[in-house]
Amino acid sequence: MKNIEMVFVESSNLLEVGYDENNELLYVRFKNNSLYFYKGVPKFQYETLLNSQSVGRYFANNIRNFYPYEKIE
Repeated sequence: MKNIEMVFVESSNLLEVGYDENNELLYVRFKNNSLYFYKGVPKFQYETLLNSQSVGRYFANNIRNFYPYEKIE
């Protein structure tokens, strides 16, 4: 996760997100401070997530149950 810029988002559930373009990893920190990464997420998904009207809804409908993930902390 070194050198991954985390961006704060407005959401009732998500706190910040970051993206590793070389490895297609999406990092998500939730408001409960848990941190996960999602594997194989294309860059367009990250960009669309950041620009969506509802970050939490987009995450739930397009990422959460569609990509494998691991909890980091």
